[in-house]
Amino acid sequence: MRMKSLKRLAAAGLIAATGLLGAVSGSLAQEVTLRLHQFLPPQANVPKLVLDPWADKIEQESGGRIKIERYPAMQLGGTPPQLYDQARDGVVDIVWTLPGSNPGRFPSTEVFELPFMMTNAEATSRAYWDLFEKHMKDTEFKDTHVLGVWVHGPGMLHSKTPIDELSDLNGMKIRAPTRIINALLGQLGATPVGMPVPQITEALSKGVIDGCVIPWEVTPALKVPELVENHTEFGGDHALYTTTFVLAMNKARYESLPDDLKKVLDDNSGQEFAAFAGRTQAGADGPSRQIAVDRGNNIIQISAEDTEKWKEAAQPVYDQWVAEMKEKGIDGEMLIDEARALIDKYTNN
Repeated sequence: MRMKSLKRLAAAGLIAATGLLGAVSGSLAQEVTLRLHQFLPPQANVPKLVLDPWADKIEQESGGRIKIERYPAMQLGGTPPQLYDQARDGVVDIVWTLPGSNPGRFPSTEVFELPFMMTNAEATSRAYWDLFEKHMKDTEFKDTHVLGVWVHGPGMLHSKTPIDELSDLNGMKIRAPTRIINALLGQLGATPVGMPVPQITEALSKGVIDGCVIPWEVTPALKVPELVENHTEFGGDHALYTTTFVLAMNKARYESLPDDLKKVLDDNSGQEFAAFAGRTQAGADGPSRQIAVDRGNNIIQISAEDTEKWKEAAQPVYDQWVAEMKEKGIDGEMLIDEARALIDKYTNN
């Protein structure tokens, strides 16, 4: 009997030891939960086509050790202009936002928002990443760990009354996303109204604005084709404008990760991710445009020849921006030259 009892005790001890080892090995797996906060509803194209696939890939390549919780439409509180500081301060772990939501804070990014600067979203996003690494990473964005930067596809006008030529803009209240686009609209004769993208739907429906500038891809989520009947596109090789984005992570949170999990994030960051994000976001333009076409909306196309008149009218925006950059100790002309050279390089590759 005594021998059987000893055997039972030994077996129980082995089971307990095995359980303890399992618990230790489980803790070594170091599961990490990261909270991703952004301003668009979950069904919008950027979360659906860019952010969710990116987060899914991180989870998969980490073997499940990283979990990314997604919080759309400002579910964790605050307003879109507060997103960057939420990442900087550790209120959340990762944010997707517009640098331009904080006017004057990220001045170098504005070079890509200058009128008729961008060609296509992939080439311009690659150029943006290069310029970010050279001029912005250790200065304007030094307070966070940046995972990606990119731009959307060609920005255009959506309005309640037709915009066939420059003079049609006179006195129209047009929503703009950033300081530079506000300046552009003002220079072209409109009354610019700055507001975050989630406010567009209500502002259009209540008549606060007569139109807005956004790319095609976000129009369905905002019900724009239902609220306006006119959409003005531009010919030529360069778009009227684009907007810069950043996917930023709390620096301390990134640095706290073990090296192998940092590598998972690193492998899904940088220029190739920028190119993917820009290309994918712009890729949703066509299907979104078709929604407006199917509704019978008025698609206005400014010819390449007439677009040159818009370019000439927009030139003072460049001059003013260069002067503003000089006051900040930034060589605006140099940034313009570098951005153009990089965009041309990646457009023609």
